[in-house]
Amino acid sequence: MNDQNKNLILASLLSILVLVAWSYLFPQPETQPDLSLPTTTELADGPNATIPVAGDVASSTASPTDTATAVAPDAMAQAARISIETPELLGSISLYGGRIDELHLKSYREENVEGSDIVTLFTPEGGTDAYYALYGWAPAGDLGHENVPGPQTIWEVESGTNLTPTTPVGLIWDNGSGLTFRREIAVDDKYMFIVTQSVENASTASVRLAPYGVLRRHGEPENLKGFFILHEGAIRQDGEEMSELDYKDLRKFDPDTAWGNAAKVTPAEQNGWIGFTDHYWMTTLIPASDQSFDAIFKYYEGSDTYTAWAQLDTIEVAPGTTSSTQTQLFAGAKEWETIREYENNGGVYRFIDSIDWGWFFFLTKPMFALLHWLNGVIGNMGWSIIALTVVVKAALLPLAYKSYVSMAKMKELQPEMEELKKRAGDDKQMLQKEMMALYKKEKVNPASGCLPIFLQIPIFFSLYKVIFVTLELRHAPWLGWIQDLSSPDPSSILNLFGLLSFAPPDQGSFLAIVSLGILPILLGISMWLQQKLNPAPTDATQQMIFAWMPWVFMFMLGQFASGLVLYWITSNTLTFMQQYVIMRRHGHKPDVFANIKKGFRKKSKGDE
Repeated sequence: MNDQNKNLILASLLSILVLVAWSYLFPQPETQPDLSLPTTTELADGPNATIPVAGDVASSTASPTDTATAVAPDAMAQAARISIETPELLGSISLYGGRIDELHLKSYREENVEGSDIVTLFTPEGGTDAYYALYGWAPAGDLGHENVPGPQTIWEVESGTNLTPTTPVGLIWDNGSGLTFRREIAVDDKYMFIVTQSVENASTASVRLAPYGVLRRHGEPENLKGFFILHEGAIRQDGEEMSELDYKDLRKFDPDTAWGNAAKVTPAEQNGWIGFTDHYWMTTLIPASDQSFDAIFKYYEGSDTYTAWAQLDTIEVAPGTTSSTQTQLFAGAKEWETIREYENNGGVYRFIDSIDWGWFFFLTKPMFALLHWLNGVIGNMGWSIIALTVVVKAALLPLAYKSYVSMAKMKELQPEMEELKKRAGDDKQMLQKEMMALYKKEKVNPASGCLPIFLQIPIFFSLYKVIFVTLELRHAPWLGWIQDLSSPDPSSILNLFGLLSFAPPDQGSFLAIVSLGILPILLGISMWLQQKLNPAPTDATQQMIFAWMPWVFMFMLGQFASGLVLYWITSNTLTFMQQYVIMRRHGHKPDVFANIKKGFRKKSKGDE
C-alpha cells in the first residue's frame, strides 16, 4: 500500500473519530420535564397496593397515599374473559380491569421447527413474563379514585361475545354516583386495536377526569438479545423526535418524591406514540395525531415492573353530557409492509421508524424496500439477496470500473516507480514529488482504488442491519440446509457437514468458532481466489497480511447470519468477474492458477 492510500485511510478514520467525538461532546439538547408534581394516575404494584392519584393536581383533593378499593386476591383469576380471534391474533380480554392481557401471534412460531409453539406477546399478571395493556381514567378536581375505573375494576359486557375484525365488544361500569363508563374495543385483521373510552355524567355537577392507556411489563423479557446494534426496550415518538431507551435507562431515572418511583414525563403535542419494542415484536399506545398527551415511562423497583403511559389531557364533563376519546393500540409483529400501511393510510406518524434501521438508515430503508420487492417477484429470500447483490454491484460498476482501470495503470507504472525509488534513495521528499509528477503525467489517481472499498463498508453494515433486524428474514429459508437466513449456517466441518452422526457444537459455545459451515468456507475461498487475480505483494509484511486475511474473515463471519455470508460470497464472485474482465480489456491477462502455484511454492520454500 503506497503513502497516498495510507494517508487516505488515516484521514477517513480520523473523520469518523471526529464525528463520534462531536456527538458525545455536543449531544442534542433534551428537554427535562419537571417531575416535582405528578401528572398521571399511578397504577398499583399489586391488586391491593396503594394508587397515587394525579390528573388536575392543582384542584385535586386526593393525595398519593389514597388506597384503592379492596378487591379479593383471586378476583383476577375468577373474572370472565372475552376471546380475541383474528387472522393474525389469538387471545382474550379479562373483565378484571378490562385488560388486554393474553395475545398470541398465529403466523409466527417460537422456534423454526415443526410443532413449535406460536409466539406469545401478552401474558396475564401473575404469570412468567407478565405483559399487558390497561386503560382507565385519572380523577381530578373533587373526583376521587374510587369514582373512576382503574386496573382492578370489574367490568360487565354490554355488547359482543368475542372480539373479531367484524365484531367489536363493549364494556360498561357504573360508579354508583351518576357516572357511567363505557369502553368499546375493536380490532382490524392485522395488529391494531381501537379503544374508545367514554363517560356519561348523569349527576348534577361537572366532573374533571383524564383518560389514559398503559403498557405494563413485569421484568425484562427472557429472550432479550442485548446486542449493541439492536434496540430493545422503550420507544417514544413525539413530533419530529424519536427516543429509544434501554431497560437499564428506565431503571436509572431519578426517583421523584411524589411518585416514589423512577419516572420520565415528556409532553407530546401531536403525532406521538409510546410503547415497548422487542427484536421482532412491538406494542405501542397511539393517541390521535392531533391529540396532546403526557408520554410517561416509569419503573417500579419493588415489583421490577416497566410501564409506558399515554395520559391524555384532563377534560370537563358537564351534567347530562357524554364525553369520549379514542386511541389505538398496536400489538403484534413488526412487519414492514403492515407498519408502512399504518403510517401511510392509518396516519401513524413515522411508524416505519419503529423498525431499527440504524445509522445508515438512508441506505438501509431503500435497500430493504428493494429486497422486499425482489422477494415478492422471486418468492425466495435467499435468491432475492443474490439478486440484490447483483443490483448493488451494477449500480457501483461505473465507479468500480474507474477504480480497476486506475489500479491497472498503477501496475503498468510499477517499473517506473521502482526506478524512482532507486534514484531517490532515502530522500522521501524527492520521491514523493516525483511520484506525484508521474501520477499527474499519466493521469492516475492512486486513491481511486480505495473508494469502492469505502463504499462497500456502509452497504455491508446496512445489509447486515436489514438481515439481522427485519422480521421478513426471520426463519426465511433459501435451499437445502439453509432454512433460516437470519441465523448462522447450521452445517459444520466438525461432523463433515452431517455425514457423521454427532451434532455440531451449539452456536453459543466456544467451539462454535471453529465449527465452520459450508457458506463461511465458501466465503474464505472466494476472498482467497479474488486475491489471486494479482501477484502477491513484494513487501513481506503485506504479503503475510494478504495471505491470512481470507481465512481470518472466514472465522469472523462464520457465526454471522447466513444471509449476510451469502451476500458476501456473491459480492466476491461478482467482483472477481468484474476485475478479470476489466484487466483483460486493458491488456493484462490475470494468471490465477500461476499465482496460486507461486504462493504454494513460496510457502514450501520457506518451510524448508
